[in-house]
Amino acid sequence: MWVSHRFPVIAVLLVSLSGCQSGSLADLSTYGDKSFTNDDLSNVAYYRDDELLKQGQVQFKAKNYGKAYSIYKKAVEVYPKDPVAWIGYAASADMVGRFDSADQGYRVLAGMIPGRPEYLNNVGYSYLLRGNLMAARRYFLKAYEIDPKNPTTVNNLQLLGNSVSFAKRG
Repeated sequence: MWVSHRFPVIAVLLVSLSGCQSGSLADLSTYGDKSFTNDDLSNVAYYRDDELLKQGQVQFKAKNYGKAYSIYKKAVEVYPKDPVAWIGYAASADMVGRFDSADQGYRVLAGMIPGRPEYLNNVGYSYLLRGNLMAARRYFLKAYEIDPKNPTTVNNLQLLGNSVSFAKRG
């Protein structure tokens, strides 16, 4: 009795396989089409959710700014419309002294989140790192006007005040 149930299944398999005998089995890919029709995607990386952003944040918090910069550089390629990727990219570029890259990131962010305290604080901090205290003050005050209770803005203004009291060095 068990043979009679298996015979129709085997017959269907044989009939369906006989229709596929147009070439050798080596020409078939895993998905059933010819192997040469599959594009080589070995240079494309798959990133689960926001994996790159999390890695970048971990490296930035650990003060591994070079690693964070590399990770965020890849993140802006993978997530070109994500302001978190761009702000991480610009901030880590600032910390490694790549102000050209930081400026590029801030230009992109200016079109995405121009009036956000995060953006204004980061641009201000970038100017602070470069020694342009007047520009830094402008951005910090704009951020303060939007959210006077923002702890980052308050800290940045205090940093700016401390920076003014230090002597300029060449």
